[in-house]
Amino acid sequence: MTVSLSKGQKISLAKESGGALGRVTMGLGWDAIKTKGFLGFGSKTEAVDLDASCVMFNESGAPVDVIWFRQLKSKDGSIQHTGDNRTGAGDGDDEQINVDLNAVPSTIKSLVFTVNSFTGQTFEQVENGYCRLVDASSGKEVARFNLSVQGPHSAQIMAKLYRHNGEWKMHAIGENGKGRTFDELLPQIAAHL
Repeated sequence: MTVSLSKGQKISLAKESGGALGRVTMGLGWDAIKTKGFLGFGSKTEAVDLDASCVMFNESGAPVDVIWFRQLKSKDGSIQHTGDNRTGAGDGDDEQINVDLNAVPSTIKSLVFTVNSFTGQTFEQVENGYCRLVDASSGKEVARFNLSVQGPHSAQIMAKLYRHNGEWKMHAIGENGKGRTFDELLPQIAAHL
């Protein structure tokens, strides 16, 4: 059963997936902007470069590592980005971040997922934008967040996975911001740690 996330919602990943999750995938998908020409002639598409990032934080709230298009794998190997899609072309997830929750070092308290428009378009301009969390073992979608309804913002702190009483939980933050990369969101992220 997919949970459609709303801003501020918290869910237990174990309960939503029917058991403890070992591997999760954050999927980000969108389509290029389509413009119509005069009387249907001269239509074109404009590439959109959205970027998925994951920031790893320790117990004190300090960033320890970042997985994004310039560093596709965490230093400890527990998190891997599938690569940068610069156009939104293709169906399904355009970018993915795969997380082996069992391999995330115990010194890591939370993982924060962000989305940024590197090319600067706002989410209201992006077609079919979404972010989702999938149980990588079963392929079952655990949660989904619709990006395209977010309005005139170029970045969003999407969600946080965090450890609580030995279990991974998810907090749908859904806070809009501005910025081409995750580092411009760090001051906003701090409030959610």
